[in-house]
Amino acid sequence: APAPVPAPAAPTPAPTGEGVVTAPMPGKILRVLVKEGDQVKTGQGLLILEAMKMENEIPAPKDGVVKKILIKEGQTVDTGQPL
Repeated sequence: APAPVPAPAAPTPAPTGEGVVTAPMPGKILRVLVKEGDQVKTGQGLLILEAMKMENEIPAPKDGVVKKILIKEGQTVDTGQPL
């Protein structure tokens, strides 16, 4: 297995297929529902983002494989930030 690459923090939700999933709004990552290497289908929930006291499930934009998770649970994200 390849050596682990140091991450800025523990990883969390991610690029799918050839696209990168980004935060649609600023908020806090409550839960990551997938892990790196997972196969996902269009519309499948990738993570739960809390914004304005509401929980929002962020879906996969298309079928693919989670290549890398760039955020972690509890992390605050900004609009457009890669997940």
